[in-house]
Amino acid sequence: MTDRIDVVAGDITEIRADAIVNAANRSLLGGGGVDGAIHRAAGPELREHNRGLGGCPTGCAKVTPAFDLASRGIRHIVHTVGPVWQRRDDGGDTPLGRIEQDVLLASCYRACLELAETHGIERIVFPGISTGVYRFPRRRAASIAVGQTAKWLADHPAPRLVTFCCFALEDEEVYRDTIASMTSRA
Repeated sequence: MTDRIDVVAGDITEIRADAIVNAANRSLLGGGGVDGAIHRAAGPELREHNRGLGGCPTGCAKVTPAFDLASRGIRHIVHTVGPVWQRRDDGGDTPLGRIEQDVLLASCYRACLELAETHGIERIVFPGISTGVYRFPRRRAASIAVGQTAKWLADHPAPRLVTFCCFALEDEEVYRDTIASMTSRA
């Protein structure tokens, strides 16, 4: 698994990949954080294109051209809508997968990976879905992200490489720790 998963810190729009994942809102018309950065880098054609998509439900994904990001080698943007965290605590006493937000976040990763396979995407880059303004606890989100990705990669040849792009160095450490923990249990 570890030869097909990578973790980096930086700007997702600057990473060379076939596709990047946009942690979008339901309208798919742009917003703040990663969503806003991707929309700015892709240019106004992305927003115009997305007007015709009819939005996207939470836990699902849609793929679009990369527009201005194509000059950076990115061919596709995979938009997914993560869940808004509804609990006040980090839910540490609740096993992963036992609450609706966990299930929806896991669905985001599966839906993106299915689209990657369908569209011949060899390398896909994920941000921390739902961990910004949607307040999903970072460690819990990383466990779901890495777990779903590892499960997918065990059964599918594509994508060849999945990169988790973290905005902050602290988040990069969380992902690296999560991967190390899962690898040691395997």
